[in-house]
Amino acid sequence: MRKILIVGNWKMHLNASQASLLVHRLQERIKIYRDIEVVLAPSMLTLQPLSLQIDRRKFRLAAQNAYFRDEGPFTGEVSFNMLRDIVHYVIIGHSERRQLFHDNLATVRDKMAAAVRNEIVPILCVGETQQEREDKETKQVLHDQLMTALSNLTAAEVADVVIAYEPIWAIGQVTAKPGQVAEAVTYVRGYVRDVFGEKVAKNIRILYGGDVAPEVVHGLLDVPGVDGFLVGHGSLNYETFAAIVEATHRWQRNNNGEMAPVKGE
Repeated sequence: MRKILIVGNWKMHLNASQASLLVHRLQERIKIYRDIEVVLAPSMLTLQPLSLQIDRRKFRLAAQNAYFRDEGPFTGEVSFNMLRDIVHYVIIGHSERRQLFHDNLATVRDKMAAAVRNEIVPILCVGETQQEREDKETKQVLHDQLMTALSNLTAAEVADVVIAYEPIWAIGQVTAKPGQVAEAVTYVRGYVRDVFGEKVAKNIRILYGGDVAPEVVHGLLDVPGVDGFLVGHGSLNYETFAAIVEATHRWQRNNNGEMAPVKGE
């Protein structure tokens, strides 16, 4: 059974002391649940001190980004090789990286390979804009993003990857409706099944990425194939983020620890 994964993306917020205080508050409120994995993705600057502070029974760390070369004359960059002893996960292809910092398909592909090469689990973000959705290009966008990002990985490597469906049109606006999420998640898992096989498709975890609140947790986890969340703004509020984890646990308890069945499984 795929373990539920909840990732808090802090983006460019919180200095070192603020980040330390947030971790302290989260550790007070979040309990240890065997079948829920909680990951914190603070700024690059705070990763190292937080790695010494976190209760590793409760949390793992993720980087928000890294450069795909392992070392060299790349002033200001941080490589996956530098992060491999600090983080377990790394977020790759987030919509803000694609849109604001021009991480194109080839760049995302190279970062995915670099993460795997350095034994860091990539959280690959995929998703369409409002215009692409209106033009009925959602599946084509997802296809292109998945095809290039996973092209240099083996089936065994892809099985460990996490994919976050991040509908860009919904971020900061609304939470996507369950039917919309189901359509995208079904397509993503179907692509993995077609290219890498049934076993890989069953193992890979797919998250919903965007504005997640405690009250929408049950509805999203009811969507077949959704294995957790990539939480943005809500992860900066310790009460909200802890409530998301607790709501996830209640959903698990109500469903006897079983994820919603995926079509074809």
